[in-house]
Amino acid sequence: MVTEMSERIRQLPKAEVHIHLEGSIPPATARQWAAEAGVDLGHGNPFVVTGGLSEFLQLLDRICSLARTPEQLADLAYGFSRHVVDSGAHYADVIVNPTHWGAWRHDVPGLVTGLDAGFGRAESDGLPPVGVCVSLLRSQTASEASDLVDTLIELGSPRVVALSVDGNEVASGSTYERFADAFQRAGAAGLRRTVHAGESSGAEAVRKAVELLGADRIDHGVRAIEDEAVVALLVERGIPLAVCPSSNLTLGLYRTLAEHPIDALRRRGVAVCVNTDDPALLEIDLVGEYQRCVEAFGWSDDDLRDVARVSIDASFAPDDVKRTLVTSLERS
Repeated sequence: MVTEMSERIRQLPKAEVHIHLEGSIPPATARQWAAEAGVDLGHGNPFVVTGGLSEFLQLLDRICSLARTPEQLADLAYGFSRHVVDSGAHYADVIVNPTHWGAWRHDVPGLVTGLDAGFGRAESDGLPPVGVCVSLLRSQTASEASDLVDTLIELGSPRVVALSVDGNEVASGSTYERFADAFQRAGAAGLRRTVHAGESSGAEAVRKAVELLGADRIDHGVRAIEDEAVVALLVERGIPLAVCPSSNLTLGLYRTLAEHPIDALRRRGVAVCVNTDDPALLEIDLVGEYQRCVEAFGWSDDDLRDVARVSIDASFAPDDVKRTLVTSLERS
């Protein structure tokens, strides 16, 4: 239902910076891919997650393996850009992990080229710009991380704005030392760096993401609240957290949104913004996430503008896009 509050939130100039392409595939698109690939998905909804993060990642592998052609990638990218508009955002950094995409696991240039065709067409049609954060999986090796950075540097695509790392930290253990060299080289080459940390892992992982990987932004990061020194580090260095409240609840980090630390982190001076993580799989949208925070924490219009401003500042959008969004926000 469209309410006065939801419409105000939708109109608020903002970006979304923590959203996975793999978790944004509409079920209808996946079923179409399955039909084209001759794959039987069985009865019922195959996109429901009932277990933890490990099952969630396996589900992403299953869905993404159904895509087999560059045209499918381009159409998906175009549809994602439409989703950005529908969600009330004016820019998005989308995370893409090649290990989920069976047809392109060993062809990152082909994956980027296919997506770029769709994103480029969308921008030509007036849809918002989208930057791609190419992500490592935590279980990959240091050599694989280095190879990915080499590939991205050689590709030199302006569509690729960042190197990322995601995956199940509980299963893989701490990988910060393993990937430190790759992230250092990525930063030296001009790529931004965003790191999943402080979700399944604790506050120390957030510290390592900043100090070992040089993170410009932390995806999740909410468990930083467990260590005052880590909170102080984030404030001192101005490292924003791209928080996904409903995703954290789904995976069992917190029982209720009222227990979620996003507001406590804000009040301690940490820059936080609201995001959806995997909206198609979680059946959520960005407007709804903002509205749930308003209801849980009593956020005012000024609070909403502050969170929206963080989303713009935390994005890896071009400077001119950021300036335009900030100007629009100040006038809202």
